[in-house]
Amino acid sequence: MKRIGFIGGYDKTDLILNIAKILTVLGNRVLVIDATVSQKAKYVVPVINPTTMYVTEYEEIDIAVGFHHEDDIKKYLGIAENLDSEYDIVLVDTDNSEGFQEFYLEGANKNYFVTSFDVYSLKRGLEALTGIGSAISLTKVLFSKEMLKEEDDYLNFLSLGYKVIWDENRIYFPVENGDMSVIYENQRVSKIKFKKLSVQYKDGLAYMAQQILGDTSDSKVLKAIKTIEKGA
Repeated sequence: MKRIGFIGGYDKTDLILNIAKILTVLGNRVLVIDATVSQKAKYVVPVINPTTMYVTEYEEIDIAVGFHHEDDIKKYLGIAENLDSEYDIVLVDTDNSEGFQEFYLEGANKNYFVTSFDVYSLKRGLEALTGIGSAISLTKVLFSKEMLKEEDDYLNFLSLGYKVIWDENRIYFPVENGDMSVIYENQRVSKIKFKKLSVQYKDGLAYMAQQILGDTSDSKVLKAIKTIEKGA
């Protein structure tokens, strides 16, 4: 089982669901864990009878909401062993140090730091890294209007003192290509659709999916995206 962390104070729910959709189309069993304080998945992922803690299926993705520790999810699912008995890939969304620790992101296969460049998102995201035992590698996923070098430099400055090794690769998502309008529409109709997303946004999704999978060709990832587009 691969464990992938999405860390940051920025809203990551829709990004993670879009990536999870690609992974499921490619035949993977995927669990998304919302370990954020806001628990946005509770509001954007449809569920018939929500409780304090639950796992629901959405677009062939399992979504876990309200859990504070991985063992609680295993008990809910009736799993005696590790989650790898049920899932190929677990995607963990967190904005706090408890979520980082309780879902074992220090030992994740890959961790992404997802942020825009407002001060709240930057500082709240870095707060989630408080108390980690050893330096971890993080790949920046940056949502920005102009992708300025000064913005990246500011993030580097704020991260001084944290145990972070920044990956030299950065993943950029433009914020003014109409993608948010598409995402909001997807939320209203409770569907994951790619057809109207910008080329830049879909390229970012493809790149991240490829990084997570590692052993899957670019052409298979792009084919999966085309399949999702046709289903829109």
